[in-house]
Amino acid sequence: MPEQTTAIDYVMEAASGPHFSGLHLDNNRFVSSSSSSLLSDSIKQPFVIGVSGGTASGKTTVCDMIIQQLHDHRVVLVNQDSFYRGLTAEESERAHEYNFDHPDAFDTEQMLECIETLKQGKSVQLPIYDFKNHRRCSESFRQVNASDVIILEGILVFHDQRVRDLMNMKIFVDTDADVRLARRLRRDTVERGRDVNSVLEQYAKFVKPAFDDFVLPSKKYADVIIPRGGDNHVAIDLIVQHIRTKLGQHDLCKLYPNVYVIQSTFQIRGMHTLIRDKEISKHDFVFYSDRLIRLVVEHGLGHLPFTEMQVVTPTGSVYSGVDFCKKLCGISIVRSGESMENALRACCKGIKIGKILIHRDGDNGQQLIYEKLPKDISERHVLLLDPVLATGNSANQAIELLIQKGVPESYIIFLNLISAPEGIHCVSKRFPSVKIVTSEIDVSLNEEYRVIPGLGEFGDRYFGTDD
Repeated sequence: MPEQTTAIDYVMEAASGPHFSGLHLDNNRFVSSSSSSLLSDSIKQPFVIGVSGGTASGKTTVCDMIIQQLHDHRVVLVNQDSFYRGLTAEESERAHEYNFDHPDAFDTEQMLECIETLKQGKSVQLPIYDFKNHRRCSESFRQVNASDVIILEGILVFHDQRVRDLMNMKIFVDTDADVRLARRLRRDTVERGRDVNSVLEQYAKFVKPAFDDFVLPSKKYADVIIPRGGDNHVAIDLIVQHIRTKLGQHDLCKLYPNVYVIQSTFQIRGMHTLIRDKEISKHDFVFYSDRLIRLVVEHGLGHLPFTEMQVVTPTGSVYSGVDFCKKLCGISIVRSGESMENALRACCKGIKIGKILIHRDGDNGQQLIYEKLPKDISERHVLLLDPVLATGNSANQAIELLIQKGVPESYIIFLNLISAPEGIHCVSKRFPSVKIVTSEIDVSLNEEYRVIPGLGEFGDRYFGTDD
């Protein structure tokens, strides 16, 4: 038992990776292929940020602050400086005459290849440039792994349109020229072993003209301009908030505004890792499933209407808050949906819960429905419960029944743990006002209409009837 507990704790801590699975649409139809192909394409595209600005403008400081605030995501920083072309022996002798701030000084083709590889979810080896000898370290490379966020930083990362086209967000760090010169003097003399005169000569001959000719004109491509660089905490906070929003938004959420995926954390990823493991014990499967279900239920309740109200606290102060929706009931789709009832009861004291049984009769696809619903259901908001949304056929039958009973379509919130894109497409197309709340969207359905990667027959695993 202690060994099993240790293994579970390890998985909870180690679980990481892109939260959502890949998906593409062809004329509003879901394109599916073999399971192996689907799994290979299942990695969500990382969010690519370009950070540009003049020399010593504070680009690296801004990048570091963004990385620190995105501590619960995997973030990698790629410096354009890594892609400097190495100088020949003859060029090295005349390095003071070489323009390191010109676009031709960089190997843009290799940089493009590296970013495209990272966007595909693959790791790359970045070159390491030796600024004292003006050449690349032939035997040393920096290993960079697949990440949720890629930050590409450099003075000329906006110069080439092909590079710009890879970016989801472009940031320009705008700092006073005198401040930048002072920072460059300190950096090049202390970190790169150069003397003051050579730094000033290079600045006047190459750096400032290159800024005027190439860097400053690229400012117009920026989505966000940050004055004062790392000192502008408000701007960086807003940028991080925007990035978090984009990271938490699946492509289907953009297509269907009625679809909501709860924000992923390493805890949620860890619990999904456990319940998807075929070797997990029934006890642990139920325990972690219940935790995830509780989170989905709480998120679903947040979409109910509320009324403002005030109460007096024990200190005699007035607190302005809200009152819960009173007219509410839960409806579980038998039998897997019954696994979600306890979490709903724990959240909503005394809530009425009805049941719907949908059975496929033979091979003709005819649906036989049994229902036991509250008599006043037409006056209530309904939380429809089913842990897995696969094809969407059963959900559509249940929703159709509720509407026939007088429940407005917009009063229905469908809660589940995992959803297949085909199921979301099926339900949302037919009932666009029904809200769907889930904790993860999987890759697709296989030929047997099972969710991939999925978690098997949820009802059998939860109620112990899978033997």
